[in-house]
Amino acid sequence: MSHQSPDPRMVISGLRGDERLLRALAERDMGAVFRMLNRRGVSTRRLASAVDITQGRLYDYMNGKSRVEKLALFEQIADAFHIPGHLLGLARRSWEPATAATEQRTDHPLPDSDDLAAMDHFRDADRQTGGGRLYGAVVRHLSDRVAPRLVDTASGRQVFAAAAALTEMAGWMAHDSGQDDLAERHFARALPLAHISGDLPLAANVAASSSHLALQTGDPSAAEEWACTGLDLVTRGPRIPALAARLHVMRARALAAAEQHAPAVRTLEAARQDLEGGKDAEHPWLSPFDAAALASESALVLRDLERLDEALQHAEQAVALRQIVRTRSLALSRISLVDIQVRRGELDAAVHVAHALLSTSPTLGSVRVVRQLDELRRLLERHKAYRPVHEYLVRFDDARRARMLLLADLIPPSPKGNSA
Repeated sequence: MSHQSPDPRMVISGLRGDERLLRALAERDMGAVFRMLNRRGVSTRRLASAVDITQGRLYDYMNGKSRVEKLALFEQIADAFHIPGHLLGLARRSWEPATAATEQRTDHPLPDSDDLAAMDHFRDADRQTGGGRLYGAVVRHLSDRVAPRLVDTASGRQVFAAAAALTEMAGWMAHDSGQDDLAERHFARALPLAHISGDLPLAANVAASSSHLALQTGDPSAAEEWACTGLDLVTRGPRIPALAARLHVMRARALAAAEQHAPAVRTLEAARQDLEGGKDAEHPWLSPFDAAALASESALVLRDLERLDEALQHAEQAVALRQIVRTRSLALSRISLVDIQVRRGELDAAVHVAHALLSTSPTLGSVRVVRQLDELRRLLERHKAYRPVHEYLVRFDDARRARMLLLADLIPPSPKGNSA
C-alpha cells in the first residue's frame, strides 16, 4: 500500500456524510476543514500547496489565529478539494457535472415500443458477443432511426430518453472496444439528452457509467464525483434500489482505489442494503444490476482494500451466479477470481479457473476482456517456475494467437505480436 500523503479530494469524498465536516463547511470554518484533512494523513505541505497559501498561513487557520474571509480563497479551496459549491454557499463549480431544470421531474416517459425492442436486442447481443461487433450497428440506428425524430415536436420527450439510452449503450460498446475517449464523448452526449427527457433515473444511470469509465481510466476522484452526482439524482426520482446500489458500489470502488478504507466499507454496505431493500420500480431503459453484479464489484472493492479472504468469497459468488449466456460478464468475473487467488498464493486454484477462462468464446468482440486476460498473464508470469503455471502460460499463448486472428478487425496486432 502507498504511504504517500493521500489526495485531499478523496478524503473529502469519504467525509461527505460526516456531520462535523458538513457543519464546518456550513459555518465556513476552513481551519476545522484543514484539521480534519490533516488528521486523516494529508500533509500540511500538500494542503498549503493545493490552495496556494504558505504553510505559515495554513497553521494560522488551523490554530484559529485567523479565518478565511476572502471569496477568492473559498473558491480556491472548493476547487482544490472538490467541495461542491453549495456546501460553501458558492455557485456551482466548473468541475461539477451540469444539471438541468428538467431534473425536477420525477417520472419517466413511456418508451416507443420499437426503440425499446431495439435496445433489448442490442443489449442481449452485446452480453454474448461483446461491444466491438455491435458498436457500428448501434451508431447507425441512432443516426438513421432516432436522430431525425429529435427535431419532430410530435415525438415527445420519450425520443430523448431513447436517444440517451442508446447513446449510453454506444459509449459502453466503445469502451468494450478499447476506445475510452470515444466512450467518454458518448456518455457526455447521453447526459443532457436524459435531462431533456425529464428521466432522472436514466440521468443517474449515465452518471454511473461515467463513474465506471473514470475509474477504468485511472481517475478515482472523478469516479467518486460522478457516483455522488448519480446518487443525488436518485434521491429526487422514483425509488429504484438496484440503481442506488450500482451507484453506491461505484463510489465504494473509487474510495477503495484512493485507499479510503472506512468510507469504502461503509459505502459498500450501503450498496448491499440498497439491493436488499425491496423490489425496483419499473423502468424501461436501465440495464439490471443484480446480486451477481454486486458480488463482482464487491470483490474488486475488497481486493483493493487488501481484504482478500472476503474478496475471494464475493468473487466465487459472482462466478457461481453468472449465467453462461452472459459470456463477457462471466469471463470478467473469472478474471477477478484468478487475480485474487494469485494474490492469496493459491496457484493451483488460480490455474484451474484460468484454464476455464480459455474456453471463453474466441469470437467474443471485447477488447476489454483481451486486455484483462493479458494483465492476468503478466500476473501469472511471476510464478512461471511453478510447472502448472508454466503449462497454463503455454496454452494461453496458443489460445491468444488464435483469438487475435479472429479479432484482427477489432484489435490490430502489436508490432511484437504479443503484448504479454
